[in-house]
Amino acid sequence: MDFQKELAAEYERETAKTRQILAAIPADADLSYQPHTKSMSLGRLAGHLTDMTGDWALHSLTTDKLEFPADHKWDPYVPASRDEILKKFDEGLPKVRATLASLPLSKWDDNWKFVFGGQVFIDSPRHQVFREFVLSHMVHHRAQLSVYLRLLNARVPGMYGPSADEM
Repeated sequence: MDFQKELAAEYERETAKTRQILAAIPADADLSYQPHTKSMSLGRLAGHLTDMTGDWALHSLTTDKLEFPADHKWDPYVPASRDEILKKFDEGLPKVRATLASLPLSKWDDNWKFVFGGQVFIDSPRHQVFREFVLSHMVHHRAQLSVYLRLLNARVPGMYGPSADEM
Protein backbone atom coordinates (compact mmCIF):
# COMPACT_ATOMS: atom_id res chain seq x y z
CA MET A 1 0.00 0.00 0.00
CA ASP A 2 1.20 3.48 -0.84
CA PHE A 3 0.48 5.28 2.44
CA GLN A 4 1.31 8.72 0.98
CA LYS A 5 -1.29 8.18 -1.73
CA GLU A 6 -3.75 7.00 0.93
CA LEU A 7 -3.13 10.05 3.14
CA ALA A 8 -3.62 12.33 0.13
CA ALA A 9 -6.87 10.54 -0.74
CA GLU A 10 -8.07 10.82 2.86
CA TYR A 11 -7.20 14.52 2.87
CA GLU A 12 -9.31 14.92 -0.29
CA ARG A 13 -12.29 13.04 1.18
CA GLU A 14 -12.22 14.82 4.52
CA THR A 15 -11.67 18.31 3.13
CA ALA A 16 -14.59 17.78 0.73
CA LYS A 17 -16.79 16.89 3.71
CA THR A 18 -15.44 19.85 5.66
CA ARG A 19 -16.29 22.18 2.80
CA GLN A 20 -19.87 20.82 2.84
CA ILE A 21 -20.30 21.67 6.49
CA LEU A 22 -18.71 25.11 6.09
CA ALA A 23 -21.04 25.79 3.15
CA ALA A 24 -23.98 24.79 5.37
CA ILE A 25 -23.37 27.76 7.66
CA PRO A 26 -26.30 30.05 6.89
CA ALA A 27 -25.24 33.18 4.99
CA ASP A 28 -26.94 35.32 7.65
CA ALA A 29 -25.56 33.39 10.64
CA ASP A 30 -24.24 35.38 13.58
CA LEU A 31 -20.57 34.31 13.52
CA SER A 32 -20.18 35.49 17.12
CA TYR A 33 -22.65 32.77 18.26
CA GLN A 34 -21.32 30.53 21.05
CA PRO A 35 -23.35 27.57 22.33
CA HIS A 36 -21.49 27.81 25.66
CA THR A 37 -19.15 30.34 27.25
CA LYS A 38 -16.27 27.83 26.99
CA SER A 39 -16.96 27.21 23.29
CA MET A 40 -15.32 29.00 20.40
CA SER A 41 -17.56 31.34 18.47
CA LEU A 42 -19.03 30.00 15.24
CA GLY A 43 -16.69 32.23 13.22
CA ARG A 44 -13.63 31.26 15.25
CA LEU A 45 -14.43 27.55 14.86
CA ALA A 46 -14.94 27.91 11.10
CA GLY A 47 -11.72 29.92 10.88
CA HIS A 48 -9.88 27.25 12.84
CA LEU A 49 -11.01 24.65 10.31
CA THR A 50 -9.71 26.75 7.41
CA ASP A 51 -6.38 27.23 9.18
CA MET A 52 -6.07 23.53 9.91
CA THR A 53 -6.77 22.34 6.39
CA GLY A 54 -4.53 25.02 4.87
CA ASP A 55 -1.72 26.68 6.82
CA TRP A 56 -1.43 24.13 9.63
CA ALA A 57 -1.41 21.19 7.18
CA LEU A 58 1.20 22.97 5.07
CA HIS A 59 3.42 23.69 8.10
CA SER A 60 3.24 20.06 9.19
CA LEU A 61 4.44 19.00 5.73
CA THR A 62 7.06 21.66 4.98
CA THR A 63 8.76 22.39 8.30
CA ASP A 64 10.28 20.20 10.99
CA LYS A 65 9.36 22.48 13.86
CA LEU A 66 6.91 25.23 14.62
CA GLU A 67 8.03 27.23 17.62
CA PHE A 68 6.67 30.35 19.29
CA PRO A 69 8.01 32.25 22.30
CA ALA A 70 5.95 32.42 25.48
CA ASP A 71 4.98 36.02 24.79
CA HIS A 72 3.72 35.24 21.28
CA LYS A 73 0.26 36.70 20.74
CA TRP A 74 -1.81 34.42 18.57
CA ASP A 75 -4.43 36.27 16.59
CA PRO A 76 -6.85 33.62 15.40
CA TYR A 77 -8.46 33.99 12.02
CA VAL A 78 -12.09 35.01 12.56
CA PRO A 79 -13.91 35.49 9.25
CA ALA A 80 -16.56 38.11 8.66
CA SER A 81 -18.84 35.96 6.50
CA ARG A 82 -19.50 32.47 5.19
CA ASP A 83 -18.22 33.55 1.77
CA GLU A 84 -14.94 34.66 3.34
CA ILE A 85 -14.67 31.29 5.13
CA LEU A 86 -15.18 29.35 1.89
CA LYS A 87 -12.77 31.57 -0.05
CA LYS A 88 -9.95 31.07 2.45
CA PHE A 89 -10.70 27.35 2.72
CA ASP A 90 -10.59 26.91 -1.07
CA GLU A 91 -7.40 28.97 -1.42
CA GLY A 92 -5.48 26.77 1.03
CA LEU A 93 -6.20 23.39 -0.53
CA PRO A 94 -4.10 23.54 -3.75
CA LYS A 95 -0.84 24.24 -1.87
CA VAL A 96 -1.41 21.34 0.50
CA ARG A 97 -2.40 19.00 -2.35
CA ALA A 98 0.75 19.86 -4.30
CA THR A 99 2.94 19.43 -1.23
CA LEU A 100 1.32 16.10 -0.37
CA ALA A 101 1.97 14.86 -3.90
CA SER A 102 5.61 15.95 -3.97
CA LEU A 103 6.78 15.19 -0.43
CA PRO A 104 9.66 12.70 -0.54
CA LEU A 105 8.74 9.43 1.15
CA SER A 106 11.76 9.74 3.44
CA LYS A 107 10.26 12.91 5.00
CA TRP A 108 7.25 11.09 6.47
CA ASP A 109 9.35 9.47 9.22
CA ASP A 110 11.11 12.73 10.12
CA ASN A 111 10.31 14.12 13.55
CA TRP A 112 8.02 17.14 13.78
CA LYS A 113 7.68 19.41 16.80
CA PHE A 114 5.35 22.12 17.98
CA VAL A 115 6.80 24.19 20.79
CA PHE A 116 5.15 27.11 22.57
CA GLY A 117 6.95 29.04 25.27
CA GLY A 118 9.57 26.33 25.59
CA GLN A 119 6.94 23.66 26.23
CA VAL A 120 6.78 20.85 23.67
CA PHE A 121 3.18 20.06 22.73
CA ILE A 122 3.82 17.80 19.75
CA ASP A 123 6.91 15.65 19.19
CA SER A 124 6.08 12.88 16.72
CA PRO A 125 6.87 11.52 13.27
CA ARG A 126 5.44 13.71 10.48
CA HIS A 127 3.05 10.96 9.31
CA GLN A 128 1.54 10.78 12.78
CA VAL A 129 1.29 14.57 13.04
CA PHE A 130 -0.49 14.79 9.68
CA ARG A 131 -2.83 11.95 10.59
CA GLU A 132 -3.71 13.14 14.11
CA PHE A 133 -3.27 16.90 14.10
CA VAL A 134 -4.53 17.59 10.60
CA LEU A 135 -6.97 14.84 9.58
CA SER A 136 -8.39 13.68 12.92
CA HIS A 137 -8.32 17.21 14.30
CA MET A 138 -10.30 18.38 11.24
CA VAL A 139 -12.93 15.69 11.78
CA HIS A 140 -13.19 16.59 15.49
CA HIS A 141 -13.84 20.28 14.85
CA ARG A 142 -16.12 19.54 11.93
CA ALA A 143 -18.27 17.48 14.31
CA GLN A 144 -18.36 20.43 16.71
CA LEU A 145 -19.50 22.64 13.85
CA SER A 146 -22.33 20.23 13.04
CA VAL A 147 -23.62 20.66 16.61
CA TYR A 148 -23.52 24.45 16.22
CA LEU A 149 -25.53 24.13 13.00
CA ARG A 150 -28.11 21.91 14.69
CA LEU A 151 -28.47 24.36 17.58
CA LEU A 152 -29.00 27.15 15.04
CA ASN A 153 -31.68 25.06 13.30
CA ALA A 154 -29.59 25.01 10.14
CA ARG A 155 -29.51 22.04 7.78
CA VAL A 156 -26.73 19.61 8.73
CA PRO A 157 -25.21 17.71 5.81
CA GLY A 158 -24.39 14.04 6.29
CA MET A 159 -20.72 13.20 6.51
CA TYR A 160 -20.56 9.39 6.51
CA GLY A 161 -24.13 8.76 5.50
CA PRO A 162 -27.32 10.81 5.45
CA SER A 163 -28.08 13.18 8.31
CA ALA A 164 -31.53 13.56 9.83
CA ASP A 165 -32.02 16.48 7.42
CA GLU A 166 -31.42 14.25 4.42
CA MET A 167 -33.74 11.40 5.28
